[in-house]
Amino acid sequence: MDKSLSHEVWFLSTHHNQISLSGRIEYAISIFQYFYYPITAIVGIPVNVVTIFVLLYKDCGLSPCVRRYLAAMAVADLLVIILDLILRHIPIVFKEQFYFLWYIRMCNFHAVLLYAATDCSVWFTITFTFDRFVAICCQKLKSKYCREKTAAVVLGTVTVLSCLKNIFWYFMLSGRYTLSNVPWFCHASLSVYFSRVWVTIEFLHHVLTPTLPFLMILLLNVFTVRHILVTSRTRRRLRVHANGKIHRDTEMQSRKKSIILLFVISVNFILLWSMLMVYSIWIRMYNFGYTSFILDLFVMELGFMLQLLSCCTNTTIYVVTQTKFREQLKNVLKYPFTQIN
Repeated sequence: MDKSLSHEVWFLSTHHNQISLSGRIEYAISIFQYFYYPITAIVGIPVNVVTIFVLLYKDCGLSPCVRRYLAAMAVADLLVIILDLILRHIPIVFKEQFYFLWYIRMCNFHAVLLYAATDCSVWFTITFTFDRFVAICCQKLKSKYCREKTAAVVLGTVTVLSCLKNIFWYFMLSGRYTLSNVPWFCHASLSVYFSRVWVTIEFLHHVLTPTLPFLMILLLNVFTVRHILVTSRTRRRLRVHANGKIHRDTEMQSRKKSIILLFVISVNFILLWSMLMVYSIWIRMYNFGYTSFILDLFVMELGFMLQLLSCCTNTTIYVVTQTKFREQLKNVLKYPFTQIN
């Protein structure tokens, strides 16, 4: 069946009255993906590369510990864009141009790298959130934990565990690509597809990423907000003078940007990962026989699109919330033009 862009536009425009609402939405999303995925890749790669350079080699007003976490997040996002967006989703959308992948038996190895990079991207966000939680709420532990060396150890540990955790994909899937998202983007034997052992393993995989991180981010931010509110009220009472005036609290002002950065990154992760998380849990429960309600296929496609968008949004967050990062980014972008002049 011809799945080219022109055919899908023609089919949707001429047969829309014969297609269900969910089918029309699915066709519309499929057409939109022809433009969405290439543009996201074109924007995402240079944005993350520049972000990594600024965080590692420029003074952007952040502590070395925070810069290391944010740079690691940018590296993981860059790998997800390459392994997931460029090498998985774009070939699925542009099937006619990527038929040669059927003859390249690397899909199971690709799956290990892809899911390991995705796990790193998610869990680096958790480690950053926990680091900021310690810095804000645990002053006694802050001097020992919130250090650049500790960040390097934590990030290295997460990377190794993510790679080890996803080795099972190499044995679960075959080396052949399917060029589709259902149920995986690699071929799997029927014994694997209907095995309760493998379904359970895959279910646990999706619980660990992103369900557990989702809950951890919510809890850490709830505790952080609670601590900030209690501390703020206490400090305001202590700083009130006899004349009733409240002087500016420089310490709380210095924490403000760090707190805003933490919350915006957390909200961004929760919003962009929610749909894919819900669909992942549902499809695994469906495999167990839970069929009380049905989610349409377009929910999964929208979930993938939002999840991949999350790999390109952190730079925008840094630009909006961090003045020095914005200045350094402008200098880096201007540098080639100043050399030409």
